[in-house]
Amino acid sequence: MASSYRPEIVERGDKDKDKKVGENDEKGGFLNKVKGFMHDVGEKIEEKMSFGKPTADVTGIHIISINLEKAEIVVDVLVKNPNPVPIPLIDINYLIESDGRKLISGLIPDAGTIHAHGEETVKIPLKLVYDDIKNTYNDIKPGSIIPYRVKVDLIVDVPVFGRLTLPLEKTGEIPIPYKPDVSIEKIHFQRFSFEETVAILHLKLENKNDFELGLKDLDCEVWLSDISIGRSDLSKFTPIDKNGISYVDLPITFRPKDFSSALWEMIRGRGTGYTIKGNIRVNTPFGEMKLPIIKVGGTTRLKKNREDGGDEDEN
Repeated sequence: MASSYRPEIVERGDKDKDKKVGENDEKGGFLNKVKGFMHDVGEKIEEKMSFGKPTADVTGIHIISINLEKAEIVVDVLVKNPNPVPIPLIDINYLIESDGRKLISGLIPDAGTIHAHGEETVKIPLKLVYDDIKNTYNDIKPGSIIPYRVKVDLIVDVPVFGRLTLPLEKTGEIPIPYKPDVSIEKIHFQRFSFEETVAILHLKLENKNDFELGLKDLDCEVWLSDISIGRSDLSKFTPIDKNGISYVDLPITFRPKDFSSALWEMIRGRGTGYTIKGNIRVNTPFGEMKLPIIKVGGTTRLKKNREDGGDEDEN
């Protein structure tokens, strides 16, 4: 008897293939999810760890002190760091020149660190010694104003970019100060006696600078015929124009009997030699200055008040 049953023949390879396809789909989906997660994480890390070039700008130049010998200057440089990590300032190179001629130059190593996503004002101290300038450039005269250019190179180390140089420069003017000339035009005795003599020194101050001076105070010691009669101070604002002349009255009190007879004879003679040494403190367009005043071997006239028996016009 014939049978209609026929066994189904299934290829083993096909079953394994179907099974592997299912497994690969599952694995592929998992790997894609992992890849997508890592990509998202990477983008977020990249956002947090993006690097950019720092910027710098000269925000100010300050003359801290100035006198006949030197000028001390501070250059303010604002540095901004956009990066998520601190960056070191490796070196600072600086140069000051005038009309293309070098005045000073130097290097400041290991200048500090700029905080992550921060900014900091880096102060660069500089010193101009006038003797060095005048010895090098004979045409730069005391009392003049010279133009200057400050050049600064900030060298920083930034991840990804490596070592960078940020060049900066700023221009301005700086004076080469000169001490004023001082002379005693005359000495006017307000009260005249052995016990106490009150005198007014009529001082002539000549400003030999190409900029104005604003006299704030003056202190000095005075010698008459090589005999010191003491010190005197004056606090009174007096403007002195550039290359101009001003006059101030300086009171001084002394006791002739404390000195030798030579001083008394000199006073009775109505004329004398004198020496004056001291300092004046002045305002200038470049800041406050303390300048010396000195006159040795000058000659002046002496006057007495009429009530003391003198003639106001007598020399």
